[in-house]
This record gives sequence, C-alpha cells and structure tokens, in this order.
Amino acid sequence: QFTTRVLSCRAAELRPEGGGEPVRGFEVVLEDTILFPEGGGQPDDRGLIGDVPVLRVTRRGPEAVHFVPTALDPGAEVLLSLDWERRFDHMQQHSGQHLISAIAEEMFGFKTTSWELSRQRSVIELDTPFMTAEQVEALEKSVNEKIRDRVPVTVRELAADDPEIETVRSRGLPDDHTGPVRVVDIKGIDSNLCCGTHVSNLSDLQVIKLLGVEKGKKNKTNLVFLAGNRVLKSIEQSHSTEKALTSLLKNGPGEHVEAVKRLQSSVKLLQKNNLNLLRDMAVLIAQDFKNKPAPKQLFVLHRKEGDSEFMNIIANEIGTEETLLFLTVGDEKEAGLFLLAGPVEAVENLGPRVAELLGGKGAGKRGRFQGKAAKMSRRGEVQALLQEFISHQNSEA
Repeated sequence: QFTTRVLSCRAAELRPEGGGEPVRGFEVVLEDTILFPEGGGQPDDRGLIGDVPVLRVTRRGPEAVHFVPTALDPGAEVLLSLDWERRFDHMQQHSGQHLISAIAEEMFGFKTTSWELSRQRSVIELDTPFMTAEQVEALEKSVNEKIRDRVPVTVRELAADDPEIETVRSRGLPDDHTGPVRVVDIKGIDSNLCCGTHVSNLSDLQVIKLLGVEKGKKNKTNLVFLAGNRVLKSIEQSHSTEKALTSLLKNGPGEHVEAVKRLQSSVKLLQKNNLNLLRDMAVLIAQDFKNKPAPKQLFVLHRKEGDSEFMNIIANEIGTEETLLFLTVGDEKEAGLFLLAGPVEAVENLGPRVAELLGGKGAGKRGRFQGKAAKMSRRGEVQALLQEFISHQNSEA
C-alpha cells in the first residue's frame, strides 16, 4: 500500500481489452504511484485507490494514468492498494524472460527481438528461423541451474547520456522517454534497459518450464514458457485432467494415449457404418414413397441424423419432375440443413422464401435449392407455404 495525492481527474472512456462498448469513467493522475503502467512487453498492474478499483494504468509521457469508474477529488489524499498476486506473477514472467533471453543469446547466439506476457503463457520472439528440441532442453536446464544458484537481481539508474548505456542490452528507448534510464542487472548474466517489475533474486522464480517453439514471423521463432507459480498451476491443471481421464478410461495415466487412440478408431468405424445405414435408409424411404398407389404431390421429411448427401439421395430416388420435396436434417431446436427439390420453376419461386422462413441462406440450380437453416422450428410454416402453393396450382389447372 502507498499513500499519495490526486493531481487531476477528467472524464474519459476505456475500450475493454476483449472488445465491446467503451466504458465511461475517469483518468486520474496521482502525485506518485506504485501501480505499473503497461509497457516493455508487460501488462499493467491492478489495484484500488481508496475503495475505487483501478481498471487500467497507462503511460503518458512521464505520467501514469489510472482509469477508474468513479471520480476522485483533485488534492485529496488517497491510499493506493496493489493487487500483489497479479504483480508477483508479472515479476516472475518478466525476470524469467530476461534470464531466458540472456542465456539463449549466450548459448546459441539467438537474440530476442520482442516478447509478450499474456494471461496463460509468455512468448519470446527469437531471431532464428528454427530451434531444435535439443537446444530447448539445454536452455531449460541452464536457466533452472541459474535459479538454483540464487543469483541476485538489482536495479540501477543511469543518466540518459551515460556512455555505459551503450554496453547494456536494449531494444531502444520510447520516443517520448524523459529522465534517467533504468537498468535491470542479473549478476554476472545480464544487464538490460527495462522499465518493468522484477524479482530481487532468481530463486524467486522457483522454476521455468519451456513449453516448446512455434513458427514466428519473418524467419523468427517463438519460444513459449511458464515461470514460477504458473508452472505449479499448469501441473495442478494437468493432474486434474489426468485424474478425470483415469476415471473415464478406467486405466492408468501411462495408458491414456493408447486408450484414446482405440476410442478414435472405434468412433471412425461407427461413423462409417452409420453413414452407410443412412444411405440405405434414404433409398428405402424413397422407394416406399414411390410404391404407394397414389403418390402425393408433396413429400416432407425431417430427420435429426443426416447430411446433405442423405437428402440428395432421397431426391434422386424419388425424382422431382412431378413431386415437390422439402427435406431437413438437424436438431429441431437448433440449426440444420434443408433441401427443396421439385419442378424447376416452383423451386426457383419458393427456394428463397423457404430459406427466409428458416432464418437461413441457400442457393440452387436445376430444381434443387439447399442451404443452412437457423430456425428449424419453423418447418411447419414452410410446409404450409408449400401446400398452399400446390393447392393454388391445382385450382388453376
């Protein structure tokens, strides 16, 4: 916690990180702050000003701007409270990034070009087109050795014109930077220009797990990692999943993969058999209709299980020169597929209207109009429309 004073408060809007409508609130500048504004690849802190939640902290020149939902009085003395769990997580990931970047460059000459700290994992972009599994394993072993060595991490400030800055690892300063330059040192391993928050000793990182590499942009490689408490949370989540699979599959963790492979093979075989049965059923349904002594002018069928091929087989078997067919497949309460088949002129006239009634889209040619339906529950209205059309045609004849 930290006591400070409100310098200014003005109305503003905040766009949520996940998108959506802007949130109305206020931008507050304090005399000083313990809440880190986003920057340097690290997200911002969260916390409270008094009992007012801070929803975002951004940097504007030398100032930290706190976005809050409630106005604060300029000149008022306030108590700042920091969300320490979020802060410590960011400290672990950011110091972990410095360590990984330094050792990757020392061991393999891979320079870090950028990094991202997200909610679930962190990613370091390395200036190399690829990284082998052996290199990842060696790097992970080395960084964890440094953590066990309890190496100190210190912060110092240099004047902007200090020649020592040229010897410090850096990706450059922001264009609007003012004042001294902040350097984060991992003793004997790395010196880095950085505005972010860090642990005071590598032992605070606990452990680092490199999850692997992904193809990056422009011949670069993304190295994915977890540090500290995120590793423990990942293990906990994996263990819970393992327990659930053990219960479902009725075997030990070492047999899970083979059990799932067997299940996948069984499902594929069942799906194949099911499709063959649906095709046979489509033929039988069509033959049954054709064998009736007085075939109807309208054939309507809905089946929850089925696909476009199932509907088209029925249409092909029945023939559509004299009969108007309205076929649907899918859950009646959800979305599905439809097919309208019959005399070309009738289908061209009715197809778009059927699609509109079903809240879907479709297209057609040569006496077939098919597509997706969002409102399968309105099938009765479509049937009424088709019966009305046929009755009108009969009366004209």
